[in-house]
Amino acid sequence: MQQRPHILALIPLPAVTRAALANLYTVHDATATPPVPWEDIAAVVTNGTTGLSAAQMERMPTLRIVCAFGAGHEAVDLAAAARRGVTVANAPGANDETVADHALGFLLALSRGYGALTSAVRACGWHGLRAARPTLHGATLGIIGMGRIGQAIARRAVGFGMQVCYCTRSPGNGLPYQHEPSLLALASASDYLVAACPGGASTHHIVDGPVLAALGPEGFFVNVARGSVVDTDALVQALRTGGIAGAGLDVFEYEPEVPAALRALDNVLLTPHMAGRSPASQAAQTTVLLASLADCFAGRVPATAIAPC
Repeated sequence: MQQRPHILALIPLPAVTRAALANLYTVHDATATPPVPWEDIAAVVTNGTTGLSAAQMERMPTLRIVCAFGAGHEAVDLAAAARRGVTVANAPGANDETVADHALGFLLALSRGYGALTSAVRACGWHGLRAARPTLHGATLGIIGMGRIGQAIARRAVGFGMQVCYCTRSPGNGLPYQHEPSLLALASASDYLVAACPGGASTHHIVDGPVLAALGPEGFFVNVARGSVVDTDALVQALRTGGIAGAGLDVFEYEPEVPAALRALDNVLLTPHMAGRSPASQAAQTTVLLASLADCFAGRVPATAIAPC
C-alpha cells in the first residue's frame, strides 16, 4: 500500500479544509505533538504572513510544494523554493469579493459612526448624538492598488455613487477610473483612502505621515492589505491629533499584537485579519488548495503556480 503524502499546516485551517486534506493525506501541525517528521513532509500549507523561509525548507528534503492558503505569499522565500525545485502556489481570486465587502463595510461604518454611536446609545445616550455624518454618495474614494480586490472595491463604490481614483505604478488598461501616479496626490484628492495592495519591501510604510496629512482631518483610511503598508506610529499620531477623521484596520504590522494606542482610540475600527474569511471564500480556497496538491503529486504544474517545479 502506497504511503499517503505528508502535509504540514503552518497556519490554522478551517475544519472543512482540514477534513478534506485528512481524507487524502497525512496532516501535521507545526506546533503539535508528537514532533513533525520533517524528513517526510512533501507539502506545506501556509499564508502570506506566516510564509516559509529557506531555513525551514532545508529541514524538509522531500518537500515538493508550498501552498499559500489565499492570494498572499510575500513571506515565502521564492528564490529558495526555485533553487530546491519546489513549487509555490497560491489561491488568487478566492476571497476577493469577501475582502471587498469588508472594506466597504469599514467605509460605511466609519462615515456613519456606527461603532461609537452604538456604544453611546447602549449607554442610554440619545440627545446630542444625532449630528450630521458624512455619506459615501458623492465622495471620492482613493484605492492604493488596483488588482482583483481593488477593482472589486471600486465596483462597489461606484454603486454607492462614489468617484474612484487609484494609484499604481502604471495605469491599468481599460479601467474607467482616474489614475494618480503619486500617492500624495491620491490622498489629497480622496475623502476615503483604502489600501488594497500587496505587502513586501516595495510597499513598506508607503502610507506615512505626509500621506495621512494629505488625506486630511475629514478623511478616513482603511487597510485591508498588509499591516506593513502603514507607518503605525504616524497613523496613531494622525488619529490622536485629528490629522485624519478615522481608520478601519483589518491588518497590523506585528499581528496578532495590536498596539495599545490603537485599541484605546474611539475613531478606529479593528478586526482580526479576517476580511477575506467567509464560508464561500474558504470553500474556494480549499478547492484551489486540493487541486494544487493533486496536480503537483501527479507531476503537473498547478494552475496557480508562482514558482515552477
